[in-house]
Amino acid sequence: MYRKGKLYFRYGTMGSAKTALLLTTAYNFEERGMSYICLKPIIDTRESANVIKSRIGIQRECSWIYHDSDLYQMLRNLFAERGSVIDWILVDEAQFLTAPQVDELARIVDDYGTNIICYGLRTDFKSRLFEGSQRLFEIADTIDEVKSTCSCGRKTIINARIDRNGDFVEEGEQVEIGGDDRYIAVCRKCWTNKRIEQSSRLALPFNDLNDNS
Repeated sequence: MYRKGKLYFRYGTMGSAKTALLLTTAYNFEERGMSYICLKPIIDTRESANVIKSRIGIQRECSWIYHDSDLYQMLRNLFAERGSVIDWILVDEAQFLTAPQVDELARIVDDYGTNIICYGLRTDFKSRLFEGSQRLFEIADTIDEVKSTCSCGRKTIINARIDRNGDFVEEGEQVEIGGDDRYIAVCRKCWTNKRIEQSSRLALPFNDLNDNS
């Protein structure tokens, strides 16, 4: 019988409980006797190699996705070993996937009817799309936002990188793994205002010097 699967992308800012949602979904599948596996890119090394763990303490075993992993072949081999197609595949930190890997997941959906749910960030600390997220926006069947609230009450959009003083970092590599000590989710207005305030503060010594001349 033909299986009709979907590729889902559920995105949100850091701290929006995306991972908790993934783990709750996995628990529900387990309770219903549905087959599933959890995957995550190896670039996220905050936890042990085979665990997806939420901030609220729940966790599930997972398999690594390497930067050069062929996900189509990897999952085909897994299906063959099991002797059956897996009903659901849950992918954490999907922003770290490459565009070809997202295409490979889409092929698994189309060829085998498996449902794949990818959870991840939309943008980096500069508000630019991650490669994996961009491709998911382009080809996912269903896209859902996992919303969270800024301290001002607006919806968070930006994953701001912060330094030890709590100032926003505006330069650096796109990927830098970290938690609450390195990132804070804020709305666009708070992100803009904070950057303006920082720029003004840095310019003050020069203004004071000109005033005294």
